Amino acid sequence: MDARAGDRPPDHLPLIPFLMHPSKESPRSPRVRLGGYALLARGIDKCRASLAGTVGDYSFNCPLDQMLFAFKGVEAVDFQEKVASAASDDEIASWLDDAGLLKSDEEIKEWSDGLEASRPHEDPERREWFAEQCAPLGLDPAKVTLFDYLEADDRASHPAS
Repeated sequence: MDARAGDRPPDHLPLIPFLMHPSKESPRSPRVRLGGYALLARGIDKCRASLAGTVGDYSFNCPLDQMLFAFKGVEAVDFQEKVASAASDDEIASWLDDAGLLKSDEEIKEWSDGLEASRPHEDPERREWFAEQCAPLGLDPAKVTLFDYLEADDRASHPAS
């Protein structure tokens, strides 16, 4: 089944973002919190698009997604199975709360806040990579967070969204 046919998602996959073409949409911002988790909404979008074959230049289970999975102690394949079951965003957030490592609301907020404030430029092992990523977007890597970069890249890749 081709999920792109007629730009209509298959009935069993709700709200599939069409990330493949620049005229389509990007995944939700990493700042959008679902169940208190940064990255979760974005991960769901990329997973749904991956399942539908419309992920384009994005990648599900990338290092960013793996940060969420590691924090909660869940496997990407289990997350993907939950998303594939046509679960709603709220059902997936509830599943994530109950799966893997139990985390308090305070721990989830602290982790999400820390990730949102993350500045790869301050990490000597990631500084060069981050500078290379920021350069085409005209961003000063010393002044932007990882999430600032991701949002700028999304805007450049999908100006219509």
